[in-house]
Amino acid sequence: MSNEKPTLLVVDDAAAIIDILLAVLSEEYMVRVATSGAAALDSVKKAPPDLILLDVMMPGMDGMEVCRRLKDDPASRDIPIIFLTAMDEAADEARGLALGAVDYIIKPFKPALVNARVRSHLELKKHRDQLEELVRQRTVDLEHTQEATIASMALLAEYRDPETGGHIQRTKHYVRSMAKALAAEYPNELTSENIKLLYLSAPLHDIGKVAISDSILLKSGKLTPEEFAGIQLHTIIGSEVIRKTEMIIGPNSFLRQAREIAEFHHECWNGSGYPHGLKGEAIPLSARLMAIADIYDALISQRTYKTAFTHQQACDIIINGDGRTLPEHFAPDIAQAFRAVHQEWSEIAERFTD
Repeated sequence: MSNEKPTLLVVDDAAAIIDILLAVLSEEYMVRVATSGAAALDSVKKAPPDLILLDVMMPGMDGMEVCRRLKDDPASRDIPIIFLTAMDEAADEARGLALGAVDYIIKPFKPALVNARVRSHLELKKHRDQLEELVRQRTVDLEHTQEATIASMALLAEYRDPETGGHIQRTKHYVRSMAKALAAEYPNELTSENIKLLYLSAPLHDIGKVAISDSILLKSGKLTPEEFAGIQLHTIIGSEVIRKTEMIIGPNSFLRQAREIAEFHHECWNGSGYPHGLKGEAIPLSARLMAIADIYDALISQRTYKTAFTHQQACDIIINGDGRTLPEHFAPDIAQAFRAVHQEWSEIAERFTD
């Protein structure tokens, strides 16, 4: 609430009750009046008050129904409602409180009691709103800390190999695009919050390359079997780096998906990948998403050891295979989703070109 007077809505079909409440409350509050349930709902929709004094027994729509509708609407559910009623049965009071009312005043009432109850509940609302704002701000601060932690770690890989800068930007957008396309199939895993974490975590997929020697990482020719075995270690190294960071932050940290991506993004659906040769759903979903994003971007990117493929060539290789990359490398649902999002990926690649 601001420094202006709090606004109350008095809902009652009895003119005498309205007059009493106006006399009691108008000096301290801005008071609006509605004489029916329908008028009350309309008034709240136009301008939500800070608190509602609501009569239960009204012709047409009674106060209980008005309360239920207000509490069902996210725009009005947090407005405190105090019932005013001539009914004094405990069952009626329990029903009103169960619907979400904060208090229950029996008619005839003492004006001073109404004033005290209104003041008390407005203070409670003020403190609750302040607490919610504090929690919201702490949540924002935590999200910024998470993003800064991931970004700073990703910069290590980018500084180690400048060619990865655009790759990092593109692949995190590919992953988010694919995750959104599959969200309906994985409602528990691909929530909006988890998709955001995937987007933030994807840049850490190659963090382990900071420990790979230049002679391997920057080699322009074909790697020997020994060198290829050495570069494969970036998955284990990356996972270990993130795992140790998790140990500092604590269990259930936001880096769990980043660790999965780093360790398993070179695993293949048919079991032919590395470092563990995992197969099918034994590969975490986060890594399955990262795998196709990583391969697509590798195909369309120029490197010291290869020229860039066109978008269409990359799509053909992913969908039909080229002898090294096979359709069986990707989960069937992910391969199918790629067909739906590949044009968006092409636009992402153009936007974040090296």
